[in-house]
Amino acid sequence: MSSSTPLNRRALFRMGAGAGLTLAAAPLLAACGDGGTKAKAEAKSASLLPRTTVRDIGLTPDLPGTAAGVPQGYFSYPAKPLRATKGAPLKGASPISATLETFSPPPPGRSRNAAWREIEKLLGGKVDVTAVPADDYGTKFSTMVASDSLPDLFMYPEVGGVDNKAAFLQAKCADLTPYLAGDRIKDYPNLAAIPKAAWQAAIFGGKLYGIPIARTGTGGAGFYRHDLFEEIGITSLDQITGLDRFVEACKELTRPEKDQYAIIAGVTSVLAMSAGAPYFWRLDAKTGRFTADLETPEYRQAVETARSLYKAGCFYPGTLQMSGAQKAQYTDMFKNGKGAYVYDGLPTYLAPGVGYIAAMKAIDASYDPRPFIPFGKDAIAWTDNVELQNTHLKKASGERVKQVLALADFAASPFGSLEYTLINYGVEGTDFTRDAKGNPALTERGSQDVTVPWKFMASAVPAVYSADSEAGVRHVHKTLSTMIPMMEQSPTLQYSSPTWDSKGSGSLLTLKQDGLKDIIAGRKPMSAYDQLVKDYLAKGGEQARSEFEEAVQKGKK
Repeated sequence: MSSSTPLNRRALFRMGAGAGLTLAAAPLLAACGDGGTKAKAEAKSASLLPRTTVRDIGLTPDLPGTAAGVPQGYFSYPAKPLRATKGAPLKGASPISATLETFSPPPPGRSRNAAWREIEKLLGGKVDVTAVPADDYGTKFSTMVASDSLPDLFMYPEVGGVDNKAAFLQAKCADLTPYLAGDRIKDYPNLAAIPKAAWQAAIFGGKLYGIPIARTGTGGAGFYRHDLFEEIGITSLDQITGLDRFVEACKELTRPEKDQYAIIAGVTSVLAMSAGAPYFWRLDAKTGRFTADLETPEYRQAVETARSLYKAGCFYPGTLQMSGAQKAQYTDMFKNGKGAYVYDGLPTYLAPGVGYIAAMKAIDASYDPRPFIPFGKDAIAWTDNVELQNTHLKKASGERVKQVLALADFAASPFGSLEYTLINYGVEGTDFTRDAKGNPALTERGSQDVTVPWKFMASAVPAVYSADSEAGVRHVHKTLSTMIPMMEQSPTLQYSSPTWDSKGSGSLLTLKQDGLKDIIAGRKPMSAYDQLVKDYLAKGGEQARSEFEEAVQKGKK
């Protein structure tokens, strides 16, 4: 897949997550006992959504969050973590089983893991966690479903799964509506901090089935070298008033004689956002008509602009062809000073040790990487990073469901809490020590103990924090404070289409990306865009549109 098209954004946000497997639907559905029930289009009722609130456990952030989803910002870690849950939530419960994917090496087991044991001590019960490498999780999920051996709590695969997801959830998973909808979520205050948009993605078949692993709503718009932009007179991104001005800037920033180019992979997405193009689909609220992004003049304009940038030589040679699997290669090129702009997910910016701030400072102290923001009067931000995925509960008695929800609420504890500290840093003195500024620093043992994927059981929006850079925290917080109010909600959060669920991030996305790559690189004329639109609609886009519009009509009844 081309990294310069609207890409595998989820992989970028996951900081190098491996690709999962697309699973065969028939045996899974048979194992679910749904009898081949056809998945249906649906409107997601707002009455199913929990009443969300800002979580306050008594810590004062350096930069405040908002109910709209802007996270809190912290320049240092709290000296005395506070409790975010009460008592021993799992006291008297039998051991809870959980199977989750991981992007880290396998963690040490309970007997060799101080953090695991301390977490269970705080919970008052045992949790048997199976951590599965991301590349293998699709296969593991398929095996669990086929053998009817689902654990109490499990993560749905990021890629793949079942074609008829609603039927699978109805057959095998606990309906969480009676426990979490509306004010019922008050018993789980950490889950109540998850934004509504994330909960929308957990509604299937008219019921609330999932617990989100929430993210910031927007994944950002990539990164740029502020110091290089300053050299050409752009001291604020507000000075980039439209696509034409951006193209002019890119030409000025392209300096082949210095082995430096304007763009290191990925630009179509930010061009599309700046032009006001939708994230996959646009809904006309008056008519109920859905329009695919490729059909809009704004998206076409973004592709034409990307094509002109390529023709002008503004892309670093060879990066247009790079795939998501080569992310580390092209982001390293940016970090080493080869370009002025790169697309990558906002969560990577402050990543300890390997994030843009730390890595580029180590290479050259004059480098000043900052998050980019869509520009121009028509600019919007995409709701492309609402949640990583959902976790689900196996069908069980009401009492058991409440116990597992208590575990999820524990896992969703906010930044700076005792629970969060144990999950992310482990036991002080064993798994981490404090640096001169009081920030946790993992020991060799701690770097292993904290790889148990507790944080993938549930999560509210992560706080913005860095032990290394106050300026970096300010940059990210400012970016989110700007982009979150710009977000245009994707109608796919409110309505579902079985065809889109099965093809939208699979075959249709691949078709679009491959076609755009050929057009942007000039291997095909711009006139080929019209045929790409026709093929996209013929191979599933038109059917998805029909199902979405059917869902809109159902929602009006």
